[in-house]
Amino acid sequence: MTDPATFADFGVHPDIVAALADGGITTPFPIQAMTLPVALSGHDIIGQAKTGTGKTLGFGIPILQRVAAPADPAYAALPAPGAPQALAVAPTRELAVQVTADLERAGRRRGVRILTVYGGRAYEPQIEALRRGVEIVVGTPGRLLDLSAQGHLRLAHARTVVLDEADEMLDLGFLPDVEKLLALTPAGRQTMLFSATMPGAVVTLARRYMTQPTHIRAMHEEGDSGSTVKAIEQFVYRAHALDKTEMLSRILQARERGLTIVFSRTKRTAAKVADELSARGFAAAAIHGDLGQGAREQALRAFRNGKVDVLVATDVAARGIDVEHVTHVVNFQCPEDEKVYLHRTGRTGRAGNTGIAVTFVDWDDLPRWALINKALDLGIPEPEETYSSSEHLYAELDIPREATGRLPRAARTRAGLDAEEIEDLEGASGRTRSRSRGGRGASRPVAGTRRGGGDQPGEAEAARAPRRSRTRRRTRRGEPVSGGEPVAGTD
Repeated sequence: MTDPATFADFGVHPDIVAALADGGITTPFPIQAMTLPVALSGHDIIGQAKTGTGKTLGFGIPILQRVAAPADPAYAALPAPGAPQALAVAPTRELAVQVTADLERAGRRRGVRILTVYGGRAYEPQIEALRRGVEIVVGTPGRLLDLSAQGHLRLAHARTVVLDEADEMLDLGFLPDVEKLLALTPAGRQTMLFSATMPGAVVTLARRYMTQPTHIRAMHEEGDSGSTVKAIEQFVYRAHALDKTEMLSRILQARERGLTIVFSRTKRTAAKVADELSARGFAAAAIHGDLGQGAREQALRAFRNGKVDVLVATDVAARGIDVEHVTHVVNFQCPEDEKVYLHRTGRTGRAGNTGIAVTFVDWDDLPRWALINKALDLGIPEPEETYSSSEHLYAELDIPREATGRLPRAARTRAGLDAEEIEDLEGASGRTRSRSRGGRGASRPVAGTRRGGGDQPGEAEAARAPRRSRTRRRTRRGEPVSGGEPVAGTD
């Protein structure tokens, strides 16, 4: 059965089917249709599919189906009721939050308790939730190991383990942590690995922790070209570094543009571009590793709610941002390799929608782009030299010819990240902001900076101190001047 009418055709629990239908999801995507028969039977899986094609539900539905919720008759017979029955591990906090949101939507009618565990947040609420009991834990490796070492997280009864974005999990230094986590789970567990890219070396490594896994690839659909999603239109321009922001400002004024994600390779560039776009009138926010967790969540929440329509991000956000109506993705800096390119551009054209991906390539990045183009078979070996005034830029991206480097005031309709709303969180573009009006969050001087009329720290206090009176006597060469009268003075 390759094209079922509904999830019910696979024997999915009626409550899960109903919850999915509440969200308008009735027909499985190809990766889900291929994965569900194998996963629901308890077999290990290596799942590979293009980003944005529904991998989360591909492993999420089997997890929700196999756990026993508190209302289920089988719950009381569990060896340890309340102990986690399933574990999903993600490489980034944003991805962990996104996976949890998808699982909660699909499992809310079943009453399954799901906990998100990641760093940057207080331990106490996570510990308290574990004490009350949860069925599914979703988290990042570091915090999962911390809670386990403290004795709060018990994984001895986790019958299902999922590694999401497994290539990055096993490739970017997470392997020792993954091995420790897997050692805490029972030997007879079901293990599922999912990612958009799965190099042969990673597959070989993954098989060490799995039992006769089934490798499922849902990579090619009718009309597809190469490894990218056919719904994403690709544009690549050779751009000058000093003209990129000007080009980006015009692209952001394209007709029918919705939410847009701009990717950079460095945290400093992300903060700088967000600042420059804000100065030009765009509602922009930044998300990168130097921001605290609260500020990162604030920026993502504002982006999802439409208060800002441009999110400038480093690759930490390339995996895990699943926001509806993202119409454009702009690679402000050329991606490192084809895997990063796929994950960046996969933020648009998701779940059957269409999208546009624009990539700026510096002269120095041409060799890197040649490798990406060859690996993905994009057919753009030499990007056309393009500037903010180039006619083809306006024509290809449907930009009004009157568009300039600044957004007209009449078009500035987004609320943006106002200082009053952030409430002492770090600012969206990477700088610390506070409430602009007096009170608890009023701005305070920073050591080493000027304030008010230009006094250095300490000078204002000295100026307000009472002056001491004293008398001075005129002298010459250390001897009193004859007839000299004492003179009153002040310091």
